[in-house]
Amino acid sequence: MIREIAPAKINLHLHVGPARADGLHAVESLFVFACAGDVVAAEPADDLSLAVEGPFGAALARFPVESNLVWRAAEALRAAAGVRAGAALRLEKNLPLAAGIGGGSADAAAALRALVRLWRLDMPDDALARLAFRLGADVPACLAARPVYVGGAGEKLDRGPRLPPLWICLANPGVETPTGPVFRAFDAANPAPPSPRRLRPAAFAGYEALRAYVAASRNDLEPHAVARAPVIAAARDFLAARPGALCARMSGSGATVFALFASGEAAARAARAASGRGWWALAAALARRWQTPSLCAMAFGQAGE
Repeated sequence: MIREIAPAKINLHLHVGPARADGLHAVESLFVFACAGDVVAAEPADDLSLAVEGPFGAALARFPVESNLVWRAAEALRAAAGVRAGAALRLEKNLPLAAGIGGGSADAAAALRALVRLWRLDMPDDALARLAFRLGADVPACLAARPVYVGGAGEKLDRGPRLPPLWICLANPGVETPTGPVFRAFDAANPAPPSPRRLRPAAFAGYEALRAYVAASRNDLEPHAVARAPVIAAARDFLAARPGALCARMSGSGATVFALFASGEAAARAARAASGRGWWALAAALARRWQTPSLCAMAFGQAGE
């Protein structure tokens, strides 16, 4: 059996520009990845199958299996590579849905990595990245699973900065913020937005440099998600007030918020405090450089379980 972690994706910043001709928005973002997330497993089989389990597996049961990005990734890769073999796939869904942390995109990327190994494919990286982008704008960056600067609508990737040792606390107050409505609210408020601002430091020399970077950047979708679900701001401010928090922000289109910490203990305490309020919470190390997600050890797991 081949197992791949589909790590939670976090936007340290997300600057949004105008919609392109293909309907996607131009963005500038820095993606980083937690050493925890969903898990995709693959075994040899005559045909494709997908079983979904885990804490949030039941939430996917209302959707046809063919709409799951793991299934779609498997079908797309099999067609592109001319593979006749199948695979028995299993998705352990540990991350909440519609949460702004790349759950479906990370799952698709993990499925691609697992199936490339299972089927022993020799596919060039650029071809795999193009296939990934057809599955979703965030999938190529999730395929990389390392700190990465993202441009275009998600298809332009550049190596991200060197990070100091960091731990993250993620918290979701239990509301879904589907990406489409949040982007439509952004469009309504910004009928002619400028090109997204590029902010790409090569490295963070220390924690103060990280604080300065966060202060100089933003998540352009955050105010629109907060208008839809004000509890997001309450969760963000709660994490920002935890001892040791370096900064706090919403990720993606929400509703998950995050705070960064210089110690794992402080991140774990923040996750326990957030869980005590009835929110989903997770604390983990951040991947500082490229590493195969299956080798990226889960740091703390889910608080309160």
